[in-house]
Amino acid sequence: MTNLLLAATENADNQHSHYTSLNAPEIASVVAHINEEHLDELLGFLSVFTSLSTAELDLVDAQITNIYVEGIAIQTCPKGSENQPTDAQDSSLHDQIFFIAFAAPISQLDDLQAQYILLKQRADKKLGKKTIKLTKQVFDVQNSYRISKNMLRLELSMPILSDAKGTTSSTSVPTNEAGYAYLFDLEHNAMTNALMSDDVGDNAVNDGGKDNLRPTRPHCYYTLRKAWQADDEIRAWVDVFLHGDTPGGNWAAELQAGETVVTKREFPEKVEHLRDGQAVLIVDETSMPTAARLLELWNNPKPPLIICVTQDADDQIYFDTVKMRSSLDSIGNDNSNIDNKIDCDTETHGNDHFTVLPIVTNQANSGSDLATLIDSTLGDYLTDNPLQIDKVWGALEANTAKALRSLLRERLELSRTGVVVKVYWRHD
Repeated sequence: MTNLLLAATENADNQHSHYTSLNAPEIASVVAHINEEHLDELLGFLSVFTSLSTAELDLVDAQITNIYVEGIAIQTCPKGSENQPTDAQDSSLHDQIFFIAFAAPISQLDDLQAQYILLKQRADKKLGKKTIKLTKQVFDVQNSYRISKNMLRLELSMPILSDAKGTTSSTSVPTNEAGYAYLFDLEHNAMTNALMSDDVGDNAVNDGGKDNLRPTRPHCYYTLRKAWQADDEIRAWVDVFLHGDTPGGNWAAELQAGETVVTKREFPEKVEHLRDGQAVLIVDETSMPTAARLLELWNNPKPPLIICVTQDADDQIYFDTVKMRSSLDSIGNDNSNIDNKIDCDTETHGNDHFTVLPIVTNQANSGSDLATLIDSTLGDYLTDNPLQIDKVWGALEANTAKALRSLLRERLELSRTGVVVKVYWRHD
C-alpha cells in the first residue's frame, strides 16, 4: 500500500532518480496554476505530511517543483524571499524539497485531479478545515427570472430528509457560507430532455445517438448565492451570468420549473483571511454572487471596498438590494433586516455601508489590459481616499487574475496570502 504520509527532504537531482516523471505537455501549466492559486493547500500538505513545525511553516512559502507518477515534490523557501535577501536564521528552510506521495500512482494527467483531491481531503480533515466533497445532490427547480439585464436567478429547493425514527437530518447545503460552489451536471438535463422529446426515439439513445445529445461542456461550476431553511425544505438561489452562446448559460436559460438539476462536486471558497483588516473585493459577473453573500455574512468591523467590473452598465444594479450585516451585529446574531445601502460616492459613510467602484467595459471582461484598468482604478481611489488595504479577495478571468495579482502585490505591498485573486473562468 502506498504510504500517503511519505515525506523526505532531498535535492533536486535525487528527486529525478527516485521517482518517475509524468510526461505530459500540460504539466508546466498545471504546476504554475497550483503554485499561483493554491499556496495555502501546499502549506497544508507540508503541515500534515512532513515534520515541519508550525513555527517553521510560518516562515516559508511553498511551490510544486514537479509532478511524478508517484506523487508531488514541494519546495520551501523563506516567506517573501522574492523581495528580500535570505536571512541567516531562515537559511535552513531554503530550497528544501519534500516528496508527498499519492494514495495510488497515476498513469496519466487525467488521474492527477482525483489524487490531488484525496491529498487535500486528508490534509483538510487533519487540519479541521472545510474541503472538497465528491457528493451528488439533486435540487428541484422552482423558478427562474432575471435580476439584472444579464443575470438569471435560479430558485432551487431540496427536501429535508428524515431517518427511520422520523428525526430530520441536517442538510449538507451550507446556509452560512459565501462562495460555496457546486459542479452542475449539464448532461443530466440534456439527456432527460432528449428522452422526453418526441423527436428522439429510444433507438437514438441506445444506438450511439447518446453522444450527439451530450452538451459541448458536460458540467459547469456555479456559486451558491444563498441558501436557507424554509419549513421542511432547503431553498437556494444560484445566479448565472448569461453571456452569449455558452453551454452553461444555455443550460440555465432553458431550465423550467419542475425539472431537477444535479450537482456532482462541492467546493468551499477561501475567504477566512477577510475576517480582519481593511479588505477590497474585486469581482466581475461570475463572482458577484460570492461578494453579495460575503456582505450578508460580513464579520469584519471594517466594511469592504468593492470593485465591480461588468460588460454592461445595466448589471451594476446587482448590489442595489444586498444588505450588509452591520459591524455591531456581526459579533452576534445575523439581522438581515438592517437597512444598508450602496454608497457609490468616493468615500464611505460608516461601518454599516460598503463602497462600490463600478467599471463598465462594454466588452468581455478578460485580459491583462483589464487588470491594468482595475489596478489604476484602485490607485486613483486610494489617492483621494487614503486607506491601508490589508486584504484582497477577487475572482476573475484567468489572464486577468494572473496579471492583477502581481500588480496588487506591488501597489499594496502585500504577501501572496494577502492577495487572493481566484480564477473563476477562462476565455476560451
